[in-house]
Amino acid sequence: MPEPSAAPSTQRPPRRNYTQSMSLLGIVTDVQAKDAAFTLRCRSGDVFNMRASSETTFSVVRNMDDLDVDRVPDPEGFDPSSANDRIRKYVTLGALIAVQGVEIEHLGTTRFDARSVILTASRPDQFVFEHTHWWLTQIATFADQWLDDLFEDRRSYEWDDFAKLYRTNLNILGQPLDDKIQECATLSRLIYGLSSSYLLTGGERYLLAARAGVKYQRETFRTLSHDGRYCFWQFGKRQRDRGAVMIMPSENPDDRGSIPLYEQIYALAGLCQYYRITGDWEVLEDVARTVKSFEDFYRDDPTFGYGGTGGYFSHIDYATRRPNAAVLGQNRLRKNWNSIGDHIPAYLINLILALDPLPENGKDRALAEGLLATCRKILDETSTLILEKFPDRTSDFVNERFHADWTPDHDWGWQKNRGIVGHNFKIAWNMTRVANYLRADAARIEREDVAKAGDNRARAGKLETLAADIVARMTRAGIDQLRGGCFDALERAPAEGLPIAFAWGSTKDFWQQEQAVLAYLIVYGTTRDPDHLALAREMMSFWNLHFLDHDNRGVFFRTTDDGLPVISGAYSQKAGHAVAGYHSFELNYLAHVYIRVYVRPEGESCTETGRSNFPLIDQNFCLYFRPDAHCAHTTLNVLPDFLPPGAVKIHRVTVGGIPRGTGDFNPHHFQIDLKPDELGQQVVVEFEPLGVKEAGHGAA
Repeated sequence: MPEPSAAPSTQRPPRRNYTQSMSLLGIVTDVQAKDAAFTLRCRSGDVFNMRASSETTFSVVRNMDDLDVDRVPDPEGFDPSSANDRIRKYVTLGALIAVQGVEIEHLGTTRFDARSVILTASRPDQFVFEHTHWWLTQIATFADQWLDDLFEDRRSYEWDDFAKLYRTNLNILGQPLDDKIQECATLSRLIYGLSSSYLLTGGERYLLAARAGVKYQRETFRTLSHDGRYCFWQFGKRQRDRGAVMIMPSENPDDRGSIPLYEQIYALAGLCQYYRITGDWEVLEDVARTVKSFEDFYRDDPTFGYGGTGGYFSHIDYATRRPNAAVLGQNRLRKNWNSIGDHIPAYLINLILALDPLPENGKDRALAEGLLATCRKILDETSTLILEKFPDRTSDFVNERFHADWTPDHDWGWQKNRGIVGHNFKIAWNMTRVANYLRADAARIEREDVAKAGDNRARAGKLETLAADIVARMTRAGIDQLRGGCFDALERAPAEGLPIAFAWGSTKDFWQQEQAVLAYLIVYGTTRDPDHLALAREMMSFWNLHFLDHDNRGVFFRTTDDGLPVISGAYSQKAGHAVAGYHSFELNYLAHVYIRVYVRPEGESCTETGRSNFPLIDQNFCLYFRPDAHCAHTTLNVLPDFLPPGAVKIHRVTVGGIPRGTGDFNPHHFQIDLKPDELGQQVVVEFEPLGVKEAGHGAA
């Protein structure tokens, strides 16, 4: 934790009868059990003296299964009715804890009455959200509840179930609202969540639902050009009394009457994650057609006459399929974070993971080879543009919106001259992923092309530097240093010398917490800076403390700065245009992988029983695949994410329940050969993390 900040230069008169309910997250720096008191220091450096009473509750943060994981041992002579003894039991020096209570001030006398004390660990340095089961339990609970809400007690699914029952908008109880809209991009995001649930758990229910959803998306929302070369995805379908009406242009207020690129991008999110599991060549063909539409309709290529400065325009007119139509208004010839950077996490990384190395022994190799080359080009261009165009040295926040010539646009719509904290974290997270890919590619080609390998490493270093710089800026300006979590929209230029100014309120949104967690975890994997790990743990604490809706087994979209859920208006919905079974599942999937790879690659041991080699937190983790029985090739790519070279190896492979011998696969090659009769069977791949080398040089 940093040292306390300097005292303000101006003095205010003492408050009278001042009370304030608030939540705090910090490190215990002193314990006075005999006085039922302790001291908490927050990341800001502010120190709070806490008082407990007989009414103070003590607990350990709970997961979505709502099981009590309080296993804190009783100290000798423990009296559970004594506040002093409960302090002695639950509050230990150096522990990261959350406290909810009331701050009281009167004429210079202050105190903080702790009403609730919540631990993040039952044992020192064994945070509950780093246990092997934590994120698996969370993702399975989310997926089960989504399917129960939509399809009740079904355990097998057909595309017609989605046609009749899928709805974009669900209330907080998971019940459909009256608008009867089905949006393609939100359906795809749910398919992503279901596919990720299968990848982590192998639950058959999730794959069956994902398969039915993919078929429904392709049959219902796909629109092909006359020659079959291009694919656009319709915005949605609305059910009416006299039949369904298909909707092509977006109905989102920011994009109404246009075809925004980010909705087309997210239409691929579920398809690509599903393709990783199944290798379904028909899905790949639709993905290739869609990517071709990105290249030929949205890209600012010199041959198209729009300036030719690279990147992708954010919107095109649905009638002319052009980005320069006057009807686009404020979105005419504009580029933004979504049209440049969202390619990377939404589909590019997962698609490249599935295609690189190229599939072998199949009729789809030519299709895969051409698509992989295009994807690599998009990855290179978008990451380079982010590196060169987005940073702003006059502000803590990157530029997010641009004119065609890359002049920053600080007057657009609601955003104006404001930064979105989550987008900054998202850039840091994804630039580090791209750096990992470049380092792995450099290691692969080093003997054949020394110069290119050197260029890749140099670019990786620049991307890692950008990511670390953004994380440092967001740590300073974007996170709540008293309560944990990160804020939403902030003014880029705070007035009166203040370090922070809110665009609207000091609220926190669920998807931005996800970006912060993943950014801190993956940047820690590069820098090995213990403060990055501490920040990741603070972010995971806030997520698990405040964003999990235990009553309805879902996620709150927004909370107050204290972590109280905002459930008014659209924020009362479990599902809607901006929350659709994507970000929370992505967090579950990648937090599990990153913790195993970067945080706990060597496991932990339980010494209390005298069995020092007994694994309490095991290092290995599994992913589950099921190549389609009619797959066009007989190889399967299994790397979990863009990881540093040598970060993991394959420990075990099981096909159809039969383990392969250690000589039947290469533990350092992440493409598994399958026999034709093994297609259609579940493939389980167990990975062993190998640890991380010195900062900035990837894994050993």
